[in-house]
Amino acid sequence: MKKTLLVLAALAVVGVAQAQSNDTLKKFKDTGVVTVGVRESSGALSYTLGDGKYVGYHVEICQRVLADIEKQVGKKLEIKYQPVTSQNRIPLVQNGTVDIECGSTTNNATRQKDVAFAVTTFVEEVRIAVKANSGINSIDQLNGKKVATTTGTTSVQTLRKHERATNVNFEEVFGKDHADSFLLLESGRADAFVMDGAILAGNIAKAKNPADFKLVGDVLSVEPIAIMIRKDDPAFKKAVDDSLKAMMKSGDIAKLWTKWFEQPIPPSNTKVGMPPNENTKAAWANPNDKPMEDYAKK
Repeated sequence: MKKTLLVLAALAVVGVAQAQSNDTLKKFKDTGVVTVGVRESSGALSYTLGDGKYVGYHVEICQRVLADIEKQVGKKLEIKYQPVTSQNRIPLVQNGTVDIECGSTTNNATRQKDVAFAVTTFVEEVRIAVKANSGINSIDQLNGKKVATTTGTTSVQTLRKHERATNVNFEEVFGKDHADSFLLLESGRADAFVMDGAILAGNIAKAKNPADFKLVGDVLSVEPIAIMIRKDDPAFKKAVDDSLKAMMKSGDIAKLWTKWFEQPIPPSNTKVGMPPNENTKAAWANPNDKPMEDYAKK
């Protein structure tokens, strides 16, 4: 009985510690510091200009969210940027290294077991990028080809599950990040790059010769992209969601989209040239944190 009580007491201590670690707003009040997870090459969503400077649609959205949270916690917050990858982003949110991840993460049912997502800020369409002179225009033409994707992402699995990919055999080659994956395509070490359309479009826009590349084939999947935070912290999730919903209602989020996807952006002042799709507009009109699986339901 004594041993059982000791075990129960230990579990209670762990539970209290976990609850405390998940009180992100209290952490902000106590430390005055917030660590923002960012990507170095996620198209116009989140990317680096060098020297520790990060910009993009999701980066600026998070800056505005944190400005609202400053009012709630009653103090100015120091923002520290932590570059993350597709492989380490979820563990870094789980272990508290990153407080809020503002990159290009798909909200799906599996990930919801480990982390939480704010309301959807962008509904992505996974596409295929190829060289314009490759002669590749559809999935079935990838047979025998090398297809690049970024380690830790789900895009190639999505491609393999597509009905038009039946009996299409290709070799996967992996980039450590999206810029590396695009370089595989650009250098001819891959025949195609499968990834979120916005990331593909953003990397193409920043290429030396954007006209050398094109997006082809069907939309492989529709995926809600959202800001990621720790699980089981309802107060912080509400604060983030409330800020996002206010931006959606006021039209500010649409203005940010125009700024980053339809106007020239640094460093090369080129346009991604991608207006918001109908699914994205619907997510702004009716804010929700539904996972990707809900979008696949007929």
